[in-house]
Amino acid sequence: MRRPADIAYDRRSMGTLVELTSVFEGLASMRIAQIKNQVKEAQAFFDELWTIYTQLRVDSMFRFGRRENTAEILNKDLIVIITAEGGFSGDIDQKLITLMLESYDKEKQDIIVIGHHGAVQLAQRGISFKKYFKLPERDLNINSGPIIAQVQHYKSTTVYYQTYVSLMIQDVKRISLANAVQQKGRQVKAGKEETISEDTYIFEPSTFAVVDHLERSMLQIAVSQVILESKLAQYASRFRAMSSAHTRADELYGDLTLAYNRSSRSIKDERLKEIINGLRKVRVGA
Repeated sequence: MRRPADIAYDRRSMGTLVELTSVFEGLASMRIAQIKNQVKEAQAFFDELWTIYTQLRVDSMFRFGRRENTAEILNKDLIVIITAEGGFSGDIDQKLITLMLESYDKEKQDIIVIGHHGAVQLAQRGISFKKYFKLPERDLNINSGPIIAQVQHYKSTTVYYQTYVSLMIQDVKRISLANAVQQKGRQVKAGKEETISEDTYIFEPSTFAVVDHLERSMLQIAVSQVILESKLAQYASRFRAMSSAHTRADELYGDLTLAYNRSSRSIKDERLKEIINGLRKVRVGA
């Protein structure tokens, strides 16, 4: 049987692990609540932009804000994958990459990775990517402009990201970026606002430049919200992992406490037996 001192050392270590997993679990829960609020605020701002955009009625096509952009449009499609910055995210990044590889064609598609863990996962599989961006540390005012600048060079863009279903369930999805903007637009309640045109408003430098700016802004919001959705799923996955680890550590701590008590009692019993046997020998000798 192990000595009580050895068991006590392991119990202290396990107690520290119980406390740490509890702290990480609480932090993940707090971040989930904060991100949900950020998503709501971003959606409200998107609603305002979409209302103005639809009132302009330049045409029915969404052109990614590149009507007046002379940049070359590559004869390829773009894939954007959003993963965790670190490996502490369970298996959800692997699920996302597996989903992406089901339809990936390196001759027809380029890949942009957001999040270091995704870049590592692709490198391990021998898959090259065109650009890598760090997952934004902050959840407020995410700068997705450099990503949109890349998107404008491609015919179409598909985004693969993690999605939050519930605190204990996360999934992976893919969506066309243009469709993402239009879906968000359909969520905006239609009103009876007047049509904005050059007859009643002055546009500088031009109507198309204003529309381009609105499209880029809405794309940035859409990408930012998808990033937030991924981070929400990552924090939920982290919460689930920490919750499981906390439960397991708590169980082990209880087992070690029981083993410590048994070991201590066993030593006390052995000492008591030695004392009793000693007393018997004294009496026999007398």
